[in-house]
Order: sequence, then structure tokens, then C-alpha cells
Amino acid sequence: MMTKKSLLFLLYLNSVAFAQQNPTITFDAMHSKNITARSENTTGKTIQQSSARKMTLPECEEAFRKNNLSLLAQQYDISQAEADVIQAKIWELPQLEVAVNAYDPQNKKAFHVGGSKDASVSQLLYLGGKKKNEVEFAKSNVELSKLQFSQLLASLRAQLRTTFYSLYFEQHKLADINVQLDYLNSLLTAYKEEGKKGNVSLRDQVRLQTMAIDLTNEKTSATNTIIGMQQQLRVLLSNQEDVLPNLSDTEADRELAVRPTMSLDKMFDLALENNADYQFALKTAESSQLFTKWQKSLNTPDINLGLEYSQNGGTFHNELNLKAAIPLPLWKQNKGNIIKAKYAEEEAKKNIEVQRQLLESQIRSNYQSWENQYNQYFTITADDLHNIAVVYDGVFSNFRKGNISLVEFTDFMDSYRISILKLYDMKKEIILNAEQLNYLAQTPIFNSSHVN
Repeated sequence: MMTKKSLLFLLYLNSVAFAQQNPTITFDAMHSKNITARSENTTGKTIQQSSARKMTLPECEEAFRKNNLSLLAQQYDISQAEADVIQAKIWELPQLEVAVNAYDPQNKKAFHVGGSKDASVSQLLYLGGKKKNEVEFAKSNVELSKLQFSQLLASLRAQLRTTFYSLYFEQHKLADINVQLDYLNSLLTAYKEEGKKGNVSLRDQVRLQTMAIDLTNEKTSATNTIIGMQQQLRVLLSNQEDVLPNLSDTEADRELAVRPTMSLDKMFDLALENNADYQFALKTAESSQLFTKWQKSLNTPDINLGLEYSQNGGTFHNELNLKAAIPLPLWKQNKGNIIKAKYAEEEAKKNIEVQRQLLESQIRSNYQSWENQYNQYFTITADDLHNIAVVYDGVFSNFRKGNISLVEFTDFMDSYRISILKLYDMKKEIILNAEQLNYLAQTPIFNSSHVN
């Protein structure tokens, strides 16, 4: 991990005694101006702006909430769970039975209805509170569906925010790589021309060529990373247009400097109250208890009550009878399902503790990572960064004048490139760790202008 001491050492080491070096190769003023112009003109080309749309983070979040297809699809699960509640409240339909004569053997008549008619109506009545328990279990599934929606919303929103900031820093890394690569390619072209004249060695050309290949590989890697991040944003926003972060350096620095507004213990408490994953584990345990209760009630037999009319089929003429039917509870017909439900209930209770420990562990590790990166980065002062820029300009100026050798120049370029990219990575990790803490607590714990 790059520390302040090693970062500055790499840069300052290459600036020692520039003015005291013997001249090596000096290019004319016109060539120096051409290199400078090409290097400066690269800055405006580094960030892809052809067909991309610039969006602020609040704009991205608004488009995400309105258009994300995964969120829209997840809402249907809530509607399905609510439909299950409606279905659970519905009772069995009453049953009507009618019996009429099909053939009278005494009078040898078919469908001799006038002398023999029977009818009955019956209704299944649920006992043991099983219908009530079924409805309560169905309602708990609605709450689980809502929590699953909250889980998805929080997860995708965190992915959106981290991708937005990561893309911002990757673009700046690519911009720096492009500036260095453009200058290096110009320098390599000049060296090849001088090599044809016998003024420089092939070894120097190869040194520059190797450095250019390394930078090109890093450019390709950064470009592919940016393409992947823009693809993620297109999916999250359900938009086929590339998105570029509309975030100024001042805003990024302000986001970088924010600190938590609460202690680590308070973060734990808020996470246990608000984290959708933990709340889902709690609600799953409650739902498991309701399911067990429902399964137990299914052991209670239901009764079927009804009224029966018989014209001539009973003891009395035109008699009206009350009838009832109930299964004999000689054994527990739902015993296996009850055992299964109890095991599921115990599993759900254990998962609560697992989720709590996981949540606390994630918060602690992310906070430690954030604190480590934050303290490390902010030991580098504004004067340090200014001195780095001064040394960078001095190296280019002295190399053009021939005051330093190619070996010194390429060594400096390598150390400068590594150090600058490390700085971008440090800043990115600070913000991403802060975003992860906000996601885990699902509460704004940083005084950030971009946290809603």
C-alpha cells in the first residue's frame, strides 16, 4: 500500500540535482513546442463525450427509481403476495345436492319426478382457527415481499452510486494516462528520427517503446473498465445512452472530506434498525412461526354442516333434516409438515444471529478500511501536491533542455505514473467505503451533499 512517505519519495528522488546534470540530447525549440502542443491538446480528448450524456448523481438516482426494470418487476411480487392474502380469505363454496327419480319400476316410468325428490345444501366450516392462521401467514409474506423490494432497491442504489464515483475516477486516470502517452509517443517519434541519423542509440528507443507499451496497456485496461461501468449504468438506468458523471473536482473533494456523524456503535444500532437484509431475517423468523401455527391448526378436523330435504325418502313425508360430517381424528394427519415447519422456524432463528454478526463484521471492516484510507490520504497536504506538480513540470522542462538523461526521465515517469494512479485509487476507495457504510446502515451516516 502506498504511504505518504513512499509516494513523495518516488517523486522527489527524481528531481534531485536537475540543474547540475550534463546535457544529453537537445531538441530545437520548434520540436519542443510541437510536443507541448500535442500534450496539452490531449486533455480535452481523454473523456469520451461523443454520444454520452452528462448526469449528476441525483439525476441518475431519479432516473433509476423511475426506469429500472428490476425494480418494476419486483413490485409485481408484492402484488402477487397481496393476491395470496385475498385468496386465503376465501372459503369453500357451499355444496348443493339434488336427487330425482330416474326410473320408477313399479309404475314403469322414467323420470317419475313427482313422487320422489331429495335436495341438500352443505357448507364446510373451518375449525381450530386454521383459516385465520392461513391469512396471517399470507400477510407475513406480503411484508417479506416488501422487504425483498427494499433489499433490491438498496443494493441497486448502492451499485449505482459506487459505479458513478468509480467511473469519475477512472476517467481522470485515463485522462492522465492519455496525456503521458501522447507526450511519450511524440518523444518516441522524435527519437526514431534521431536514431535514423545515428544521434541516439537503439537501446534508448527500446526503453521508450517499452514504456509506451506499458502505458498503452494501462490505457486499454482503463478504457475497458470505463466501458464496463457505462454498461452497468445503462442497465441500472434502463437507458441505451452512455452516461458520464457530471461531477466537478470541487464536489468530489468535498465528498472526499466528509466524516461520519456518529460513532461505530451507533452505526451498528442504526443498521440493526434499518438494514433490509437483517429486517428480512427477522420477518422470516416471524413468518416461520406463523407457518408452524397454521400447520398445527391443520390437524384439527373441519366439520361439514348442511340441511337436507326429502320428499319420500325418509321416515317422514317431506322431512327436513340437519346433517353434519367430520373426519375422525384417529391420528395427526399433518404431523410431518409440523415437524418440517418447526425445523424451518429454528433455522430462521439461527439466521437472525448469522445476519447480525455478518452485518456488524461488514460495518466494522468497512469503517476500518475507510478510516485507514482517509487518514493516509489526508496526511498528504496541499503543499505536497503542489510540489509534485512543480517537480513534474520541472522534469519535462529540464529534459527538453537536455539537463537530465533519458534514464532519469523514464524512471521519473514510471514513479510519477504509479504515484498519481495510487492517489486516484486512494480517493476512490475512501468514497466507496463511505458509500458501503451508508448502504449497510441504510441511513446517511456521512455529511455528504449527495446522500439523500
